[in-house]
Amino acid sequence: MRAATRSTRSRLRPARLAPRDVLGLGAVGLRARRARVVLSALGIAIGIATMVAVVGLSQSSKADLMARLDRLGTNLLTVEAGEDPLGGGLKLPKSAVAMVERIGPVQHATATGSVDARIRRSDVVPQERTAGVTAQAARTDLLAALNARVAEGTWLDGAGERLPVTVLGSVAARRLGVTEPGEKIMMDDRYVVVIGVLAPVELVPTLDRVALIGFPAAQKYFRFDGRPSMVFERSPDAAVEDVRAVLARTVSPGAEGSVKVSRPSDALAAKAATDKGLTTLMLGLGAVALLVGGVGVANTMVVSVLERRQEIGLRRAIGATRNAVRLQFLTESLLLSALGGATGAALGAAATFGFALVQGWTAVVPPWSVAAGFGATLLIGVLAGLYPAARAARLHPTVALNAT
Repeated sequence: MRAATRSTRSRLRPARLAPRDVLGLGAVGLRARRARVVLSALGIAIGIATMVAVVGLSQSSKADLMARLDRLGTNLLTVEAGEDPLGGGLKLPKSAVAMVERIGPVQHATATGSVDARIRRSDVVPQERTAGVTAQAARTDLLAALNARVAEGTWLDGAGERLPVTVLGSVAARRLGVTEPGEKIMMDDRYVVVIGVLAPVELVPTLDRVALIGFPAAQKYFRFDGRPSMVFERSPDAAVEDVRAVLARTVSPGAEGSVKVSRPSDALAAKAATDKGLTTLMLGLGAVALLVGGVGVANTMVVSVLERRQEIGLRRAIGATRNAVRLQFLTESLLLSALGGATGAALGAAATFGFALVQGWTAVVPPWSVAAGFGATLLIGVLAGLYPAARAARLHPTVALNAT
């Protein structure tokens, strides 16, 4: 008889719930409290959406910047005259461009020079109101060296560089109120005809605020001495650093400290580094939002356990084990977090695509950002559900059934 009893006990083991059953129980608990579930999942969704959108926008901006650098080229170097000890401006020698062209790897060299002329819209505008526009002399090959282009009208050619005509930078045209080629502006006391307006020059944005005239015309009409203030040089990418090392002493032998050599593309690259720092900050804010969402999930689950004590007691009374109860509430927490995570990832990706479309960027949403965000969501779900699940499992069936 005792042997039969022991045999019967050995066969009476608690049934284990299949994964499908566990998911069903968790889903039933969420469907019964839909409004609360939506509000709790919203906190998770905001955190994940922020993180995915921040990473996506950062990567999209970086991709656009890299595309611009590829288009503009990173092999442009500039040589600029420095200042004398008294703060006055220096100028480069007239032969600066020819000297730079003698450097073996150099493919293209050109220059601009500062012209002492006041720019006004017309003779009725006081001379001191220049609208922040300055005059510079330019060689006819300047646009080719800078990969720049004319937005309206034409550029200086062999004939135009000798005539009192000008090409305005994009900002200069806007400030002077020039809307189309053919209009006239004042340089000192002389009218000059605007023959073109440049598109924004991304590598050398200072040119957006100037009025450009040819070297011969500047010398003839505005007492320009023919000495450039800035030389632009392009060479193969592999030779850029080698050329950079010799540019200063080539342009100004024995006084290389009086000139400054720079690489305009470095400014755009620095912008990418600045964006990276901002991205880190925004990711931190997203993580805080995600943590707050996790606290909301934990609170929802604790309240759910308190409200469902009789249900827990009934399940325990008919044979559910503590592990089964614990697993049920942990699954609810995971499903709640997963719902918020999936919604947040979709919102973050949509925000990235929408903003990139408005900015004209190529939208980039790294798969790892979505995977990492969803993984963080599941981790939050586990951590938020541990305490409520353990509390539910500790409830004694008798106490739970007597709860009001």
